[in-house]
Amino acid sequence: MSAAFMGPARVPRRELALALIGALLWLAWSAGLRALELPDEGRYVGVAWEAIRGGEWLVPTLNGQPFFHKPPLFYWITEVAMTLLGVNQLAARAAPVLGAWLAAISLFGLLYRWAGASAARAALLVVLALPMFFLGSQYANLDMLVAGCIAATVALTADAVLRRRHGLPWRAVLMAAYAMAGVGILAKGLIGIVLPGLIVLGWLATQRRWREILGLLWLPGLVAMLVVAVPWYLAMQRRFPDFLHYFFVVQHLQRFASGGFNNVQPFWFFPAVLLAFHLPVLPWLALGWAGPRRAASEAPEPDPHRLVPLLLWWLGVVVVFFSMPQSKLVGYILPAVPPIAALTALGWRRLQPASRAMRRWAGATLALCALIGVGVVLTLAMEPHRNTRELAQDLAAWRAPGEPIVSVGRFDYDLPFYARLTAPITVAEDWNDPDVLARDNWRKELAETRKFAPGGIAPMLIDEKTLPAALCAHPVNWVIAASRDAPGTPWLKDLTAVATRRGVSLWRITPTMVGCPR
Repeated sequence: MSAAFMGPARVPRRELALALIGALLWLAWSAGLRALELPDEGRYVGVAWEAIRGGEWLVPTLNGQPFFHKPPLFYWITEVAMTLLGVNQLAARAAPVLGAWLAAISLFGLLYRWAGASAARAALLVVLALPMFFLGSQYANLDMLVAGCIAATVALTADAVLRRRHGLPWRAVLMAAYAMAGVGILAKGLIGIVLPGLIVLGWLATQRRWREILGLLWLPGLVAMLVVAVPWYLAMQRRFPDFLHYFFVVQHLQRFASGGFNNVQPFWFFPAVLLAFHLPVLPWLALGWAGPRRAASEAPEPDPHRLVPLLLWWLGVVVVFFSMPQSKLVGYILPAVPPIAALTALGWRRLQPASRAMRRWAGATLALCALIGVGVVLTLAMEPHRNTRELAQDLAAWRAPGEPIVSVGRFDYDLPFYARLTAPITVAEDWNDPDVLARDNWRKELAETRKFAPGGIAPMLIDEKTLPAALCAHPVNWVIAASRDAPGTPWLKDLTAVATRRGVSLWRITPTMVGCPR
């Protein structure tokens, strides 16, 4: 250790407060502008809304039936946000906003302590401005939340390693790292510990720091992680004996290893996505990647490039890990954005002695990135698509309490949220069709809820052929179907819809309208 090195820098309280508040405000100001996008945003927010309306916060439900595709952290955060802020689109996106905020602040803190204040400030500005990061914070699914948990776990673990290396207190930080890994497991399962573990292991192994690797296997930390993560999983297994197999084998291992899910893409998909999203900052990213020009022994402490090997492992592990399965969604790669931002910031720092024109170019790049992200959000807010917000509002305005709702050949995840429905809706489909479980869509998700329903029966899923008779049981029924399907439905084709929005129609149907006996 250099004689000039006095330990990691502390973030001044005023600067920390400014970073915390400024980052949160930047990420949150536009989060409520857009309607929820189907299917993902509507699905996850809809599950959270069901917990609010039914008071069941432990078991996630989809249309009233247990839904175990994902663990509960996203739902819990969204439920708390809707309880505190009201049932609105900003509260619905609280989880991705907080996930992005956690990632940004974790990166800022790590770099401030071990790479210097200027590198940390630059990294915070870069990560908040990058379009991929900003857009991820505005999308209500689990990707940004787990990216934040991974970033925090990696940052805390690296901080603990470096503290221990320099003879500084480290136990509390490592305990926090393990606890955050437990939070990550509640966010998206085993990925919350596997990815941070691979990143830190690779970083230390390439430096032959075997003792530091062994030092991370710390029993109190492991206990902390288990205390945070395990109780919910055990509670679900106790109530639903097939839960652990379904969650870890079907939803984890089979989704990772098989090609039977949506969005099959080639191996090079994620490198191409990252390249496209980060074109404006590629020159600065390359400078940061290159590392210091001087020998490490000549670098002043704290060394801004001390963290470059960690950042490269962080980026590489995430890209390789998510490139292995055939199914790939753009949001999966969000955990790779923080190291890209940090490397870009280190590239900027190397420009400090450079010309004013170069520094202006760097500033213009940052502004361009921010404008791209904001522009996309505002454009989508002005021209929303793939949602049923207006139709749900019509339904809420006209429907009397207790009147049943039937969705024919479709299930709009966001409808219960926007219509403020207090009970599940009936979904009519040919549920005996083998194709239902063969395709990764809403039909399969609803059909699989029967695995955990009492007696394996989900009463809200009915055969479409029996629907006309079922409509006779109620004085008024509200029916939702795709407008294009109505002409091919004998009992519906001659009826007039009361509303049609974005290709989806709503009918108010009485028994006499479908030929029920009086």
